[in-house]
Amino acid sequence: MQKLSMLWQEKNNMLQLILKYTKRMFITLGALIALFIIAYMLFVGYYPTFGGDISEKRQQLYTTSKQYKEGKFVNTKDVPQDPSFSDMMTMTRKFFFTKVPNTRPQKSIPVHKFDSSALHNNIEEDRLIWFGHSTFLLQSGHYNVLIDPMLGKVPAPHPLLGGERFSKELPITIAQLPKIDAVLISHDHYDHLDYESIQQLKDKVTHFYTPLGVGVHLEAWGVPQERITELDWWQQVNFETFNFVCTPAQHFSGRKLSNGQSTLWSSWVIQTPESKIFFSGDSGYSTHFKEIGEKYGPFDIALMECGQYNEMWPDIHMFPEETAQAGIDVNAKKMMPIHWGGFKLALHSWTEPIERVISKSTMLGLPIMVPQIGTPIKIKQDASPLVKWWQ
Repeated sequence: MQKLSMLWQEKNNMLQLILKYTKRMFITLGALIALFIIAYMLFVGYYPTFGGDISEKRQQLYTTSKQYKEGKFVNTKDVPQDPSFSDMMTMTRKFFFTKVPNTRPQKSIPVHKFDSSALHNNIEEDRLIWFGHSTFLLQSGHYNVLIDPMLGKVPAPHPLLGGERFSKELPITIAQLPKIDAVLISHDHYDHLDYESIQQLKDKVTHFYTPLGVGVHLEAWGVPQERITELDWWQQVNFETFNFVCTPAQHFSGRKLSNGQSTLWSSWVIQTPESKIFFSGDSGYSTHFKEIGEKYGPFDIALMECGQYNEMWPDIHMFPEETAQAGIDVNAKKMMPIHWGGFKLALHSWTEPIERVISKSTMLGLPIMVPQIGTPIKIKQDASPLVKWWQ
């Protein structure tokens, strides 16, 4: 009996010790979680890159939009579905620990540099200059329009939280850009709306055009409200010689954990006296492309999202084959793939999007343009023979 009692006492002591260390572990873990939450709240609250928040008063302005339901903007289709905690863990694990070869170029990709004086002259023919990813300078007559001006190095709220641009240089620095008459923004994600770029640009921009809600970020960064126009899908506005139409996309928005879908996302139709351009923004493949093509096509050129896709998020980004079909749907005379060649944001090689979309576009008989970053292209000219500069 005494032996049994001693054994029981030893087990009880061991149990008490385990409970003691388990309690300490949970207290430590809880403290770490609390510190993380406090650090996150301080970071989000005081670091300017996160932008502004939609006030209740401002929300009331959006209730008339068909895309605004129960305090959030929504797609026409019920996508994307909110991922479960398990889904989030799976995506995080795959993104950070799945090894995919050639996700970044081995060296800085080539960029065509041009003399800033060439941008200040009156342009006889409408032209576009690609800065990589989804950023463009459109020149028409003596007017300059910037589209999704992400001209920073890292598409993240802080440089340590993202990978750097594939090219060490831009075709031209922000300081060398001429006066910008208008800026079009498709949505508020970091690879399309960049705090540092806006800070350097805002004093040389006449007017900003955004989907509903996105203006709140610009206001937080010092852009006067009277220089911002927010549009809902299918709304249009005339500016100088341009007509800008805010058109649908199938995507989502948000710059932090607490403000997902608080602002709208869009594509853009751009009409000049000489040409018609479609800019897809970010979008999954859906019926809106055909609807836009029927209403505003044919387009002289369609700038179509191609890249950063994955089977884990098929509704919010197109696979390259869908990009080519979308170019057909919008009734484009020729297409230029965008949203690639800038940053690593998905688990595919950096050249896979362009190779796949060329293959499908050729099959569909859709002319395609793939200029080197920084090379001016005349919008009305036919697609020239492909030079695979990325190889």
